Amino acid sequence: MKKCIPVVIAFVVLAGGASAQVHQPPYAGMQTRPIKALSDQQIADLKAGRGMGMALPAELNGYPGPSHLLELADQLNLSAEQRATTQAMFEAMKAEAIPLGERLIGQEVALEGLFASHTVTPDTLRSATAAIGETQAKLREAHLKYHLSTIAILQPQQRERYAELRGYAGGAPGAPDHSHGIHKPN
Repeated sequence: MKKCIPVVIAFVVLAGGASAQVHQPPYAGMQTRPIKALSDQQIADLKAGRGMGMALPAELNGYPGPSHLLELADQLNLSAEQRATTQAMFEAMKAEAIPLGERLIGQEVALEGLFASHTVTPDTLRSATAAIGETQAKLREAHLKYHLSTIAILQPQQRERYAELRGYAGGAPGAPDHSHGIHKPN
């Protein structure tokens, strides 16, 4: 037993040292970002009108987005009419999302400025975050509503094939059946 004690102590010391080497403060490096609350990728996504996961409740429950439908148009055998409708939805979504993304970036810059200049007050904070929240809600709705619209133009077999192509079909027991929007029994 006495022989094991030094081994245990050495293990604890080494394990503690290893974790100290790996530990990095969670926000280290972010202080140099132009907009602290947004990464470069998030800014690019907002400027391009990309969804950034905002429409996951729709996407993962059987409501495809227009962007993904266009990417998979051939495999889904979309008709010319379905393609045209989907393209129009995609363009309308981007026309809505891009200005909202730009607005959100501007609002984050303004919030950043309040803190950087040390002029933030409870009232300016409340106003700035309320504006950001409203814009985020509008942006998310803009993405989700087009997912809601796409379902009406697809045939059941196309919705089923979409789920297969996106890797959603044949999931775990209790996973949603994306072709019909209902849950499989456990």
